[in-house]
Amino acid sequence: MREFIKVMKALSDPNRVKLLKMLQKRMMCVCEVQASLGIAQPTVSKHLKILEDAGLVGREKDGLWVNYFLSDGGRSPYAASLLGNLKHWLNDDPEIRDLFGRSDAIRREDLCHPRD
Repeated sequence: MREFIKVMKALSDPNRVKLLKMLQKRMMCVCEVQASLGIAQPTVSKHLKILEDAGLVGREKDGLWVNYFLSDGGRSPYAASLLGNLKHWLNDDPEIRDLFGRSDAIRREDLCHPRD
């Protein structure tokens, strides 16, 4: 039951749901998520950590970049099920459509520079 609650709590925040919807389209770094959602970098990092701990998001290092992506749900049957359903949910929601438009226009090269 603990794992189920962790996944459900991770999905209980609107910004985390929006973040997952953006990651459906492509991998993103923290600065791209920050610019898309209009929230502070520490808040983005906190949301990503909660989603990662719930098995909903993964990350990979690419040189100096850290890319976040949707998990395959392999760690949790609850995460897998909800991620599968989320692909079909909210796509017609005006907030999500607006978010897709904003995030499509945002590129990391214009926003941030990886740490040396």
